[in-house]
Amino acid sequence: MTLLVVLSASLVAAVILAFVGDRKVASQINILGSAATFVASVFLALEVYTGGPMITAGGYFFVDAFNVYLSVLTAFVSMTTAIFSRRYMRHEREKGRVGRAGMRFYHAMFQLFIFAMLLALLTNNVGILWISMELATLSTVLLVSLYRTPSAVEAAWKYFILCGVGIAQALFGTVLLYFAAERVFGEGSAALLWTNLSQSADKLEPTVLSLAFVFFMVGYGTKVGLVPLHNWLPDAHSEGPTPISAVLSGLLLNVALYALVRCKVLVDGATGSHKAGYIMMVFGTVSILVAAFSLLRQKDVKRMFAYSSIEHMGIATFAFGLGGPVATFGALLHMLVHSLTKSSIFFTVGNASQMHSTQEVALIRGLVKGNPLVGWGLMLGVMAIVGMPPFGVFTSEFLILTAAMKDAPVFAIFFLIGLAIAFAGLFRKVIPMVFGAAPDYQVKIRAAHTPVYVHMIIILILGLYLPVFLSDWFHAAAGLLVK
Repeated sequence: MTLLVVLSASLVAAVILAFVGDRKVASQINILGSAATFVASVFLALEVYTGGPMITAGGYFFVDAFNVYLSVLTAFVSMTTAIFSRRYMRHEREKGRVGRAGMRFYHAMFQLFIFAMLLALLTNNVGILWISMELATLSTVLLVSLYRTPSAVEAAWKYFILCGVGIAQALFGTVLLYFAAERVFGEGSAALLWTNLSQSADKLEPTVLSLAFVFFMVGYGTKVGLVPLHNWLPDAHSEGPTPISAVLSGLLLNVALYALVRCKVLVDGATGSHKAGYIMMVFGTVSILVAAFSLLRQKDVKRMFAYSSIEHMGIATFAFGLGGPVATFGALLHMLVHSLTKSSIFFTVGNASQMHSTQEVALIRGLVKGNPLVGWGLMLGVMAIVGMPPFGVFTSEFLILTAAMKDAPVFAIFFLIGLAIAFAGLFRKVIPMVFGAAPDYQVKIRAAHTPVYVHMIIILILGLYLPVFLSDWFHAAAGLLVK
């Protein structure tokens, strides 16, 4: 029953919002739908925490420590994003950037996007996972093009084409996986269930699984934003509404990485080797380095933080590829703290852009003088995302680096180089934005500060103290991924 509420709350809200349209109550329904999803996800997590993994709906859905943790994170960030977007989108409506039809479309597609991600996380069927990832892609393509400017339409088209090609590769990987599983389970949906596949991974044909993982790596790796499959991501972030940038960076990338990690576990079990892990380590390391150098030359603030997202997804991908209890624990923690930190940063960047009517880094100045809460929110967010103690990102990166120095010291060198370049680049860009002189064209806005500082408080707490229940949660999830 709880699982049904988690999946249906956002879908029902999407249908209601499609009829409500541009009325003021639409933003409240958007928040209530997201809040209901979050509350239901917490109850679902408690059921798993106390009773263990569960399989339901004839085996089509399953919940364990790994996907329920990401479901709670997805529901929480979508709720805080809905709260932030109430004032943000109202300002966009008043400025004429979005019309009546656009507001109706935004709210309905936002909830549909959340539903698609939760479906991808909670399904037990590899085919439904692929369908839900495609649904998430289509809904966000439409949201990226919301402003209907030439650059927004171009960014949405690039996103659609590149991720469409990527998801087609993932489909071919799914077909290969079914081909290998059919010999074990016979024809039918049983050969597509994660629970069946993971229990009998050692019986699957290793050559076919190895080939399938290459297609999964390209397909889902495109959605993760890994280099060289990343070109859609900076454009989509810079042209879409800021709340969509927050959920794209903070949530969708996690869901795609979740799918990739599940596939890696199957390949590891079938081949009895670490081939898939090495592939992920290479892609992750290259993504860290390329993204770190790329953000140095960005002039658009949202593009700059989009490259920061590529860097951090590279870190998580590298850690999952490295494997082992410490690296996997660090990767799970990193997905959490990165989602909270990056969404918080995009909230403040959205407010800063509205204050200056631009996203140009060189034209955004004096945030602390114009609105101290916006300025310090951005400063704290950047301090957190570059891994400064005592924020949670420092803890996760320290765990991953410790594991890398022990098991892959050569990779650890490049890991450190990427972190150092990103650290220097972000501070060099952001400090003048926060502490510079306020320009004459800076205006006052009514910003939503609560989501920003709620996220920052959680990130700070996670850096100082990891609650026992969360540590147990991560250990249980790591146990599912490390064989």
